[in-house]
Amino acid sequence: MRHRRSFLTSIIGIVCLSFMFSGCTLVFQKGRRVDVEKISKLKRELTDLEKAKLELEERLKSEIKDGSIVVENLEKGLVITFVAEVLFASGKSELRKDSLGKLDRVARVLNTTVRDHNVGVEGHTDNVPIKYSGWKSNWELSTARALSVLHYLENGKKVDPIRLSATGFGEHHPVASNAAKEGRQKNRRVEIVILPKTMKEGR
Repeated sequence: MRHRRSFLTSIIGIVCLSFMFSGCTLVFQKGRRVDVEKISKLKRELTDLEKAKLELEERLKSEIKDGSIVVENLEKGLVITFVAEVLFASGKSELRKDSLGKLDRVARVLNTTVRDHNVGVEGHTDNVPIKYSGWKSNWELSTARALSVLHYLENGKKVDPIRLSATGFGEHHPVASNAAKEGRQKNRRVEIVILPKTMKEGR
């Protein structure tokens, strides 16, 4: 009887150990597979944005050289910054005709290399109060400029509108001091932001 109990105990112990080890192995492999997939996904997304950055730098070479456009990878995404005067006359929200070719070059990349990414258009101004242009405040001007770029990308270049959004920040997100003319010029800008896919999926 003692031998039978000992035998049964051994069998149960072996089964339990087998189950435990088997379960641990399955969990480990499952976690490992998910991690590999996440890393691969991040690499693909990084490649998309890096590739787009290289293409934009080539297409906008002369504008980047003269400082009227900046292309950079930031935490919020790949950002193409236009000095406002490149796109608009002072106090206006209608796109300059000679600016459309620059937006066309950006749109080509939006419709190819990063066609699966959402795109945000952000308008910004300096802190000089609106006086003569008819806008109620810098909020309205910055928003109208962002919308002008958005509508051109949608209607003129067939960027899928479901990917697009526009925001006006007015004077409240400066990148330089408004105390000097040079700083105010940097703050008057429109940013086209190509969002990482993680942000796209969370929207």
